[in-house]
Amino acid sequence: MRLLILLASTTMLAACGGAGPQSAGSAAPPTGSGGGGAGDGSGETHTFVNPTEQKTYTAIGSTHSYQYQVVNAGSAGARQGSQLYQGDAKTVRNSNLTVDYNPRDAIFDVSFTNGLAGTSGASRFQDPLHRTDFGGAFEPQFGTPDLESAAFGLQGINYLESGGSDNLTRRPGGEFIYDLIDTGAPGSRDVTTFFYQTPGTETQYVTFGGYLRNRAGVVQSEIDNADGSTSTIVTQTNTFERGAFAFGELAANDDIPTSGTGSFEGTMLATMVFNNLPDSAGNADTYFQWIAGRANTSIDFGANTFALSLDGIVDAPLFDGTSRAHSVLANAQFRANGAGQIDLVAAGGFFGQFNEAWVVNPGGGRLDINIAGSSIDGAFYGPNGEEIGGGYRIVGGTPDERIDILGTFVGRGN
Repeated sequence: MRLLILLASTTMLAACGGAGPQSAGSAAPPTGSGGGGAGDGSGETHTFVNPTEQKTYTAIGSTHSYQYQVVNAGSAGARQGSQLYQGDAKTVRNSNLTVDYNPRDAIFDVSFTNGLAGTSGASRFQDPLHRTDFGGAFEPQFGTPDLESAAFGLQGINYLESGGSDNLTRRPGGEFIYDLIDTGAPGSRDVTTFFYQTPGTETQYVTFGGYLRNRAGVVQSEIDNADGSTSTIVTQTNTFERGAFAFGELAANDDIPTSGTGSFEGTMLATMVFNNLPDSAGNADTYFQWIAGRANTSIDFGANTFALSLDGIVDAPLFDGTSRAHSVLANAQFRANGAGQIDLVAAGGFFGQFNEAWVVNPGGGRLDINIAGSSIDGAFYGPNGEEIGGGYRIVGGTPDERIDILGTFVGRGN
């Protein structure tokens, strides 16, 4: 996975997002009094919470993309067509996602390129107005999860956004479909949002982040009808990208315990497509949804094994003016359990698979996921490996369904 994030300011992790220390409704970040150093025995003065020098991190994560057309956009019969979905998750050792912080410059350079996932693009978050948050006249774009809302209850989330549109205005109703300001000209949109949790909010040596890129192009064309009249057809081409990842101060292999057990608790974040309707209902419209919640990991260092449990809440789908038919409702519960082994030499951490995953809708309806493939990849962070972070993927295996869940998790030892 060729994911590259150049975040040219570590201080910006605490100061440049919508929840920066001088932003309305936010709190100043912790000063990083615990541990202090890089966690690798090098004696560097850099710290993850309160950085003093530039440093580059290797992150663990996954991305996916969905490209399609909204045919007859704006009409009651709008539908999705020409669909192309792609997703990819990488291991600790072959991740090409890097995070570079420079405390001198208040600039984030973000670039995602992953051919297997169909994700690409580069964004610079340099203008102070790129900082954004929920509430007020300006908010993050459609499809951005409000992780500090009552539904998710997370803290210290920062949002940065860049991009723009040409000849498009948002259609009323809150869906990702647009009118043309000038009906005689095409329109386009390309906006990227990057978000992360301020280091020190819950974990000291690792944190999680996510991104979304929404691209849209709208054209109008005239078609001839059988009665000799003409009709105007609006077609919107959407390309959506989503990603989630963990990054921080990796622990040295020699610092990882070789005996005893450990329990780690923290946050999980995932981006999901869940469409089990094409065969049963004949509906191929697919929508992205975010999941956020808690991750619990138990590790037996002596046996070199681990078990991971995910418990999250599902956000509402990103509708686009098509059918709105979907199976996983907003505020549904997502659960998954997996296990694997530690291999610091070969894998740089731990890896495994999921053995079960399901969602429970409000009202109690349960949807079990038939897992065709899955992965869990993680690493240890901080002195003595006292924190963990990683990425995962769950691919549905039932024919005529499009189910894919990609995410990240972090945790702190109890």
